[in-house]
This record gives sequence, structure tokens and C-alpha cells, in this order.
Amino acid sequence: MSKDITRRRLVRRGVAWGAAAAGAPALLAGTASAQAWPSKPVRVIVSHPPGGLTDAFARAYAEYISQKVGQALVVENKTGASGIIAADFVAKSPPDGYTLLVTISTTLVMSQALFKSLPFDPNKDFVPISFMDAGHLPFIVHKSVPATNVKEFAAWAKNNKVSIGSYSPGSYSHVAAAELNKALGLQMEVVHYRGEGPMWQDMLAGTIHAANGSVAAATSVLQTGAGRAIAVPQTKRMKKLPDVATFLEQGVNAKAFQIRGWVGLFAPAGTPEAIVQRLSDLMVEAGKTPRLRQMLDTFGIDESATDHTTFAQILRDENPIWIDLVKQLGIDPQ
Repeated sequence: MSKDITRRRLVRRGVAWGAAAAGAPALLAGTASAQAWPSKPVRVIVSHPPGGLTDAFARAYAEYISQKVGQALVVENKTGASGIIAADFVAKSPPDGYTLLVTISTTLVMSQALFKSLPFDPNKDFVPISFMDAGHLPFIVHKSVPATNVKEFAAWAKNNKVSIGSYSPGSYSHVAAAELNKALGLQMEVVHYRGEGPMWQDMLAGTIHAANGSVAAATSVLQTGAGRAIAVPQTKRMKKLPDVATFLEQGVNAKAFQIRGWVGLFAPAGTPEAIVQRLSDLMVEAGKTPRLRQMLDTFGIDESATDHTTFAQILRDENPIWIDLVKQLGIDPQ
């Protein structure tokens, strides 16, 4: 082997080693930062008030993570403006893993069709960490409605004046009502409420004929026999209502009855990837614990928290569908 060839190889190796050495400080700094996190309490900003699924999830998962990392995760409820106040606060927080957001799909997805402008970019100002399924929202009819499935309901509704509840304009229940009218050729009157509580109270009283909502909130309606579930959205049946067929099984193939609502954990965009990964792993771990499994069962939710990669894919696949469905409602953006 000639001396020139040997020299050229050594030079090439020296360049490669030099490049690696130059990148090493940044790599080590990122690793050290992730290993040091958290060195102080972490704020978990919840976009909705205490008492509901969003707050319950935030507190249960935060408690597990706190035990694992040895620092407090302090849950703070910043409510108002459909979750926009909380989301804006987190979007403008330092991307260091010490301020997190727990919110719902309405805040970061449907809001893009419900508001003329937002103080943040829902698609660029956050990094998704974990998707928590909000569960199936079964379609429930009042006991006075002579129907046990979608076909029977459609036949009855075509010959009667029907009112269907929505727990807020632009919500999943509003979308579902509009899509059912379209798919079944109906003209049901949509009645809007401020939350599920008053909506189910009206069904107990027989004021409305049907509604979509959570099993947990509709417990009194189902357990007293005031109403019955005749269909569930998503592509699989609910474990809590195994005898109730999905809309898809019953021939209603609109996308609105296949995509999922969610509660999500986010961090400000730019949060170190290693911190996002660690939080993601801890969320998945927490979802397998007895406490979380019990909570999921109480709320009638079959799936526990997913990792950040899965969540990012769900957002890419389903966000455009949600936004289009809300736009079709014809609500004038605020």
C-alpha cells in the first residue's frame, strides 16, 4: 500500500472523527437535559373544569408520572373560551418540559372551524405526547321511542317530529345529529345544551327523543331504563355495551361515526424529543395500572393512553375529517 493512499485514508478518517466530535457536545447536552428532567415541579394545564373526564385523566396520569419521576406534577385548571385560554398559555410557555397541556379535540381541532382566528397555531405550536381515547359516545333514544336499532329509529323518525340533543354547538353530538339527518334522510331538530348534564336530565324527563354522549354521564338514563343505546360510533363495539352494534355494522358508513374524540397531552413545540419520549412512555405505563384501568371502565372507555408517534398519526389522519364535518354544520365562526 502506498504512503499517499494511507495518508488519504487517515485524512478521511480524521474528518469523520472530527465531525462526530463536533456533534458530540450537542448530543450529550440533549441527553443530559433529558436525564436531568424534571428537576422541579411540572405544571399540567387543563383546559376544562374539575369533575369531568379531561380533569380526571389529567390528575390520574399526573399522579402516576409524579411518583415515577420524583417531582410533583401540579394540575391547574385554566378554563374558558372552549379551552383556548389554556392552550394559548401553554403555546407561549418555554419548551422545556415544565409546562404541559391536557385538552380535548374541540380545543385544537374543531376550533379551527369555529373561530375566525386563534392566538396560536394548533398545528405548529404544540407537540403531541399521548392520545387518550374519549371513548364511544353511544346513540341513546328515550324509552318512548319504539326502536332498538338504527333502521327502526329511522322508520319511526320519518313519521314523527323528533328532537335530538347536542351538548354544545360544534361538538361531536352536534356533528352526529347532522350526519344522521343526512345519512337517514331525516329532519330531526337539534337542541343545544351547555354540557351533557342538562341534556340527559331532559331525556329523563322525556323532553328530547335522542342524543349522543358518554356512558358515564348517561348512567342515570341507562340504569333507570329511561333510555336505551341503539348504536355506537367507532369501528369496534363497546366492551360495556357488547350487544349494541356499531353504526357501521348497521349500514351507516359516514366518517363521523368512525373517527374518535380524544383527550390529549401536549407540550409546547420545540420541547426536547427525549423529554417527549419519556413522558410518552410513562403515559403508556400509567394506562396499564389497576387504577387507570378502573377509571377507564367507569367511563366506559376501552383503550388506554397511546404513545406520541401513534397520536401524531391519528392527528394527521383524522383532523381534516373533523374540521370538514364542523364546517358542514354551517356555524358562523366567532
